[in-house]
Amino acid sequence: MKCIFCDIVAGKQEAHLIYEDKTHIVILDKYPIQWGHSLVIPREHHEKIIDLSTDAVSSLFSKVPVVARALLKATGADGFNIGQNNGKAANQIIPHVHVHIIPRYEKMGNPWKRRMIAKDEELKELAIRIRNFMESI
Repeated sequence: MKCIFCDIVAGKQEAHLIYEDKTHIVILDKYPIQWGHSLVIPREHHEKIIDLSTDAVSSLFSKVPVVARALLKATGADGFNIGQNNGKAANQIIPHVHVHIIPRYEKMGNPWKRRMIAKDEELKELAIRIRNFMESI
């Protein structure tokens, strides 16, 4: 299966590189949600975050604050969102684990318009169900 992120990692596809080390690269998103939208990508191909070891997830997310600080300074953004999608239903477009860092600007308004209103009893039941499926961390 062809993977554009694997091609970028291998140097077969161009990208606007921000950072790289032995295990990760950081690039600007070619189709940004906001100016400065960046992607932190592990060099090793895995489709979903649940396919990674805990140490690999820790290593991936350890890059986020470093990149976010630089983005805030470089873009003048007022804040940022962190996103990490898994599977088509979650809007994962490229099936290679990656973390989105999306700068946000007060002048652009609040992007979170639609919210659910959950009932306490429903939340209580859902919390119990999720706890029952939690594996030892």
